[in-house]
This record gives sequence, C-alpha cells and structure tokens, in this order.
Amino acid sequence: MFAFIVTVHVVVSVFLIFVILLQPGKGDAMAAFAGGGGANTVFGGRGSVTFLSKVTTVCAIIFMLTSLSLAWRSSHSDSVLRARRNLAAQATQKSSEPKPLEPTGQTAAAPVTGGAAVPAPGPTSAPAPGQSAPPPVKK
Repeated sequence: MFAFIVTVHVVVSVFLIFVILLQPGKGDAMAAFAGGGGANTVFGGRGSVTFLSKVTTVCAIIFMLTSLSLAWRSSHSDSVLRARRNLAAQATQKSSEPKPLEPTGQTAAAPVTGGAAVPAPGPTSAPAPGQSAPPPVKK
C-alpha cells in the first residue's frame, strides 16, 4: 500500500507540473483582442482555462491527500534511528549474557605467560629433580 501511494504521489506531482505549465499566462488574454484567434483553439475561447483549472484543482487535491497520508504513515512508523538503537541494545544484551560452560572432560589450554619453554618429559629427557626415573621400555 505504501509503494502504491508513493507511486501515485510521484505521478500526480509530475502531471501537476505539466498542467500548470500548460496554462496560459495573463498576457495571453490581450492576444485574443488583437486577432490572436482565441475562439479557434481546441478547448474553445474560454474553455481551456476552465478545463485546465479543473484538472489543476483535481491534481492538487490528490497531491495534498497523498502528501498527508505519507506524512501520517511516516509519523506512525518506527524511525530508522530508533530501530538501530533497538538493535544495538539487543546486541549489548546478548554480549552481557554469561557464556555457557565448556562440556566436562574438555579443558581449554593454559595461556602462555612468557618465559622459557619447558620441554615435555619423555623417555629421552632427564627426570626432573625430586622425581624418580621412569622405568625403561622393553621391546
């Protein structure tokens, strides 16, 4: 419905411009007395003014009605800025919710805090002080 009203509003606006430009000026009335042939026109001697003025009046009324309906529609709809504020508030609310715990049995790796890397104990490394040596592996 909104697109239809906007389309009618634009078409009537353009048509209204052309109808107003087609109307004769005030100086054209003098041309009829000087042999301008005002009675031989398409709409008659005085017919063009009344016909064009009626078309202008109808177009102006439609233009005003569509303008008022579009203004009412825009004042009763949610503004773009208000909608963006609502989206930002929802995003903030989602980010402030506590994160779910990791499933049991899985742990996150410990963060590296700097310092020298310590090799992992294995069969080729020497035992750490205070620990006994691992038993030899038999093949």
